[in-house]
Amino acid sequence: MAKAVKMADIAKVMGVSTVTVSKALSNQKGVSEELRARIKSKAEEMGYKTASALYRERARMNVSYTFGVIVSDRFLDKYESFYWRMYQEVATAAVQKGCFTMLEVLQAEDEETLVMPKLLHEKKAEGLVIIGRLRQEYLDRLMEQVDIPIIFLDFADRNGTYDAVISNSYFGMYVMTNYLFDMGHKDIGFVGSVFVTDSITDRYFGYVKSLCEHGMEVNKEWVLDDRNPQTGRSDVGFEWKLPAKMPTAFVCNNDVAAAMLVNKLEQEGYRVPQDISVAGYDNYQPPGLCDVRVTTYEVDMQEMAKRTIKNMIRKISGEPYKQGVTIVNGRIIYKDSVRKIL
Repeated sequence: MAKAVKMADIAKVMGVSTVTVSKALSNQKGVSEELRARIKSKAEEMGYKTASALYRERARMNVSYTFGVIVSDRFLDKYESFYWRMYQEVATAAVQKGCFTMLEVLQAEDEETLVMPKLLHEKKAEGLVIIGRLRQEYLDRLMEQVDIPIIFLDFADRNGTYDAVISNSYFGMYVMTNYLFDMGHKDIGFVGSVFVTDSITDRYFGYVKSLCEHGMEVNKEWVLDDRNPQTGRSDVGFEWKLPAKMPTAFVCNNDVAAAMLVNKLEQEGYRVPQDISVAGYDNYQPPGLCDVRVTTYEVDMQEMAKRTIKNMIRKISGEPYKQGVTIVNGRIIYKDSVRKIL
């Protein structure tokens, strides 16, 4: 049996990258029409089977797809179960479409030494979902080697080149901070290690936008880390540091940070929300982490997962789908951690 032609084989013959071949064959932006035509011609000449052709063959045989899912263990520390929940939603959405998922947790050492996922070597997946941003050097190397459809979930590449599904972190945090102003607060702090993840960065700038529109400046003493900026972990090598002068409210980049902050404030003798209000983000508060139900901005994980699987199937089959970055909105969930002040 002849060996199946891969995108990497075409790329080698054409003297271009696998990413360029992928864009050309899937009609994505970033490739000139002249080069696209030459790549498609060479692919046909070499006997490359397009994703749509493979899909039709599998449909006739009633065979389902298997999607690989990769997440870094940096996002799966003691309390960071948000991405476990995200994966569960992806797996559920896949099953509902007659497909299956295989999860690989990328170890920190492998990410640092650029060891590629086993899912790629074993070639058991027809599509790949990456949950949470990987280190840039690793991501660049991975994209050079991937010859199957790929979608980023909960982050996007800096140039918007690849397909991604994200929550509207910037607008969501803008709305959440506006809510605190509406509740009478003016001195508002932000909790989150700002440049550790894309979502924290986006949420920080949503917070800044709200402050600017209310004529307030950012007080750097009120911008608190919620994890070790070097490792990205909140369970190892991290200690909370509160400012000498406290704001009347904090808005946090996620509910785990909010719950941990509530505990720290209570240890220091503050009451939530009587003395200090705390707002979270995600609407995923691990049970038993704190004794206050945190008001939060809900990330619609179910919708994000559904759109990811829908786009992946259409991407593989060659059907039309929304290319680029898909943004999913959320909503405020009112609970017990914010009080109105005069």
